[in-house]
Amino acid sequence: MPTVTVVRADEVEPFHNARTGLTVRPTVGPRTEFDALEQAVLECPAGRSQTISVGDVEETLFVLDGRGTIHIGGQSHPLEPEVGVYLPPESKFVLESAPDAPLRVVAVRVPDPSPGPPSPAQVNRLAESELEPATTRREFRIVADPNNGLRSATHFVGYIPPDRAPDHFHTYDEVIYVLDGEGVMHAGAFSGPVSAGACIQLPARTVHCLQNTGTEPMRIVAVFRPAGSPATAFYPDGTPAFYEGAQHHTPEEE
Repeated sequence: MPTVTVVRADEVEPFHNARTGLTVRPTVGPRTEFDALEQAVLECPAGRSQTISVGDVEETLFVLDGRGTIHIGGQSHPLEPEVGVYLPPESKFVLESAPDAPLRVVAVRVPDPSPGPPSPAQVNRLAESELEPATTRREFRIVADPNNGLRSATHFVGYIPPDRAPDHFHTYDEVIYVLDGEGVMHAGAFSGPVSAGACIQLPARTVHCLQNTGTEPMRIVAVFRPAGSPATAFYPDGTPAFYEGAQHHTPEEE
């Protein structure tokens, strides 16, 4: 049974493509006995390109550092930090870095995608997504979900204020990459430090809290399945957790 796992991307043994220079660091997923999602950090050296086939999965990308271009379906889209990409099953794309710096992205593959006709690839800028409230003063922006292509999961950036939220759980499986900030991941007897570059595997229904111990908001980029709202959470006794200021209600009142 999968458990909460925290690894640092820069400590994962990389795979290198000698021809293109692409580096792949498989962080959490099958190697950590987690089959729901597969996360990796890809780095394309400056001025190089790599052709990648998606296979029978859905895939998301989120640019961490650098600039470049993604070529897919006969179109080219510029890439820069905080740009997200949705890639449908069986697609093929070329990841190209700018000549002056490497391009680094976090990629998540979603196996066994939901049935239905695939949507075309989508490129979305985080700044163009609406900021929405979640539980205990936390906020998020959607990068991709079923409303804009990604059928099987939700791809989002979360903002965690300096505080420890009450322990809670989600009904979805999730993989997380810490963009910036520092804190502690608590889950039962597990407690481990996290900071920029930490990767977290969070199985569904695991009671946990990602605590921000710094003085500024912590930012994470995450993918969870099945798709839904990042604001949906439950306290350990199974009662819904609500974001601060929300009107408490029951499903019967909707």
